[in-house]
Amino acid sequence: MAKKLYRIKEGKMIAGVCSGLAEYFDIDVTIIRLAWVIALFCAGAGFLAYLIAAIVIPVRPDVFIQQ
Repeated sequence: MAKKLYRIKEGKMIAGVCSGLAEYFDIDVTIIRLAWVIALFCAGAGFLAYLIAAIVIPVRPDVFIQQ
């Protein structure tokens, strides 16, 4: 089954983009957040990239198993 990139509601700070990327790449969310902060100080590219990612990446649907 192919992995899909989603924004995650649980553990989010702003829009859940970093949590979703961390789950997709199977790394710690702190590393992703630090990368965004570093990109933010590089001429504001991090803010624009985060804004675009928050708009483009869909929210992970909550899956409930009903019995």
